[in-house]
Amino acid sequence: MTQINGRPPLLGTIYGLRGFDTDMMAQRTVVIVVDDDPGLLKSVARLLAHHDIESRTFASAEMLLESDSVQTATCLLLDIHLGGISGIELQRRLAASGSKWPVIFMTASDDEATRNEAMDAGCIAYLRKPFAHVLLNAISKAAA
Repeated sequence: MTQINGRPPLLGTIYGLRGFDTDMMAQRTVVIVVDDDPGLLKSVARLLAHHDIESRTFASAEMLLESDSVQTATCLLLDIHLGGISGIELQRRLAASGSKWPVIFMTASDDEATRNEAMDAGCIAYLRKPFAHVLLNAISKAAA
């Protein structure tokens, strides 16, 4: 398990992150969040707002693709297992269209195959639900 400040994360496991950078909070940060769980969307939006990070939430990959919000993103926080287009497929489509936005994947169904597929799709971080403060480390990495 990855340790943060010498201690294991309390609310989840994060792969591939180091440290916590609060300097990025001074810049305007916009996180696009895609998850089919309304409660998670609401709680992540509240967490980000508490840290002065703007968020735009979408209940599906299709809803995001129909909007123009991705153009304003600092990074994308994508659930892997969505009802329609998966978060990994969304990342692949965005990358194929030239997107360079950093992607953070999250999932409640963690296994090695899913983790490897997410890393191969080009994410900067992989979060296992539930999580809280470890998300801020991933956003810090995206805004760097």
